[in-house]
Amino acid sequence: MVEIIEDKKGESIVLMDISRQSIFADYFIIANGASERQLKALAEAVSDASSGLLKRRHVMRRADEQAQSGWILIDLGGVVVHLFSPAQRKHYNLEGLWKEAKILLRVQ
Repeated sequence: MVEIIEDKKGESIVLMDISRQSIFADYFIIANGASERQLKALAEAVSDASSGLLKRRHVMRRADEQAQSGWILIDLGGVVVHLFSPAQRKHYNLEGLWKEAKILLRVQ
């Protein structure tokens, strides 16, 4: 998923192992999109890629509404993808909230 986000020009990508701090997921992928349009494109790419891998998982496809809010969340079961506008990422500060999690990868 990180490669897919990177290919679509997602920015400041972080892969976090939250398995020791969470019972609902093992990993977070957090990335920025520079605009609503890019957030929707990132969400669509992640959704398309995951539908083949996780056929039984529900993937949120309300990208239009979520892109307007500046935060798109895609729950893939063990992996939760958070796509943010830069302002919303700073506001919600998931990396700070989950500071005990291990950072596995950081792509600027």
